[in-house]
Amino acid sequence: MTFRKARVLIVDDDSDVLFAVKMLLKTEVQEVVTEKNPENLLPLLSRQSFDAIFLDMNFKSTLGTGNEGLYWLGRILERDQQATVIMITAHGEISTAVRSLKAGATDFIVKPWHNEKFLETLNAALQQKARKASPANSQPKRPTSFAADAILGNSEPMQELFHKIEKVAPTEANVLLLGENGTGKELVAKALHQRSFRANKPFVTADLAAMSEGIFESELFGHKKGSFTDAKDDRIGRFEAASTGTLFLDEIGNISLPQQAKLLTALQNRQIIPVGSNTPVPVDIRLISATNAPLYELAATQQFRKDLIYRINTVEITLPPLRERGDDVLLLARHFAALYATRNHKPTPEFELATLKKLKQHSWPGNIRELQHAVERAVILADGNVLRPQDFTFSAMETPQPAPSLLAYPTGPLQLQEVEKNTILRVIERHNGNITKAAKELGITRTALYRRLEKHDL
Repeated sequence: MTFRKARVLIVDDDSDVLFAVKMLLKTEVQEVVTEKNPENLLPLLSRQSFDAIFLDMNFKSTLGTGNEGLYWLGRILERDQQATVIMITAHGEISTAVRSLKAGATDFIVKPWHNEKFLETLNAALQQKARKASPANSQPKRPTSFAADAILGNSEPMQELFHKIEKVAPTEANVLLLGENGTGKELVAKALHQRSFRANKPFVTADLAAMSEGIFESELFGHKKGSFTDAKDDRIGRFEAASTGTLFLDEIGNISLPQQAKLLTALQNRQIIPVGSNTPVPVDIRLISATNAPLYELAATQQFRKDLIYRINTVEITLPPLRERGDDVLLLARHFAALYATRNHKPTPEFELATLKKLKQHSWPGNIRELQHAVERAVILADGNVLRPQDFTFSAMETPQPAPSLLAYPTGPLQLQEVEKNTILRVIERHNGNITKAAKELGITRTALYRRLEKHDL
């Protein structure tokens, strides 16, 4: 790894530090990205990969404990154990910086620094990264259990799923993940990546449903400076960021026919053309796609290209809904109870037998995501250290609704985009404009809902 090809991220809430580092590195490396708010760190890393990350030790604090930096260091390494993270620390925080090295940081630099020292630190970190990625060290260490990927389950459907993952992961086959919302498709995609020969390479996620027609090409294929109004710099897209690694295209069933054509061209040619450029860029990716949409029904009505299906579904894996997983409901409930008890500084609760019975009898239309939210609420609101049936109340949006009459739907042909738009409008109206509640019912984040509102001009 050389300076000229390096992509560097700087995370610090001091604008002067961000400006100084960007000025120092802009002629030395390929790309410098700055971020003031660490809350944006993980979404940023899901969109783009970086060769080195400079991370401040303290955010929103005058105490100088370094706990904020250590927390975000942990979150980065949870996502990518091979990440190269260099901590930025004040002179009086050296002991905390040493703690960060023990926690997995590559190095630290003390501010104020000399520019030569800063460049030397970055160079040493990049060289260390290159040594780790050398052929002698390139054989990935595969997880020994699916619990390492936060995929839990003892039921027969889950054992079949684990078997398929183990069989498919070491290959280069494109994988299509099918299943209802909340069944854990992204976790399975990550498990496939971690068990592949690309495990030491980038894992890049793209939420296609959140991309409007106007930004689709730029987000996936990148753009050149000046190619459109806000294109102030060259920027690589998700395909190029994932090159040599894995690209996960989530909600692929929600893209329009013109978007499908552009995606198909890139997959067929194994190269992309950034917006504003005429020069193809070769890419080497392993593709994993996911959807809860009925792709074959959409193909039958010419709303989804059959040739694209053939490109993305070398292997299909269907994730079982939670209602078909038997006692896995109880296994997951105990897991989430321990998780949220720790996070909220409470002792791990026990479950009454009646509570376990209630959880097992519920149909969980929102699947694991619904169970997770239900347990989190119960842990927070429970009066004691035992979770009782009354601690679990399932809201109307989590309760299965009677099958609507066919008369409730138009009899003419339906367009997927129009169905999505009308669904969003109905849910928002039902919650009196409350975006948070609407996003929760739809099973997406508030950010994703805002993007869909923009996409449909709502």
